[in-house]
Amino acid sequence: MLSALLLLAVPAAAQAQARRPVPPPAAAAPVQMQVPLPVPDALTVAKLLWSTMSAVDQANKTGNYAVLRELGTPGFQAANDVGRLAATFAGIRQQRLDLSDTLLFEPWFEIPPAYQGPLLRLRGAFRMRPTGVQFDLLYAWNNGWRLEGIALRAMPMGEAQPIGR
Repeated sequence: MLSALLLLAVPAAAQAQARRPVPPPAAAAPVQMQVPLPVPDALTVAKLLWSTMSAVDQANKTGNYAVLRELGTPGFQAANDVGRLAATFAGIRQQRLDLSDTLLFEPWFEIPPAYQGPLLRLRGAFRMRPTGVQFDLLYAWNNGWRLEGIALRAMPMGEAQPIGR
């Protein structure tokens, strides 16, 4: 299916050329394997998480989502203009949830930070009272970690819920 889609994008002259048999290469080029990045250490994970929470908090407070958008990968930027980001976080703004409070709490991870395909996934919560914050974040390595996906949700914390794991 993918090859059919790619073929449509190739000019007719190139398609005709592609139909001719291609002689085998004289010597096969060595295959270069991309070494996967190790899962970042706890300090790097904390910095990624807290800087993202700070960026969303500042965007919510100022109404300016341009910096949050620029912290993302090219794909994130293409999929999210500032208006879409503002709409995405409208619920958190309406609840007047102060995300800067998350900077004072250690995150609890529902699953340990790990790769999901080529993306680093951080999923868990800040268990603050009376309202915690659940997060599900995706980062891609692009000359540094860049935001690829984000989901935040307010999470009411009942008095009887444990704070620890």
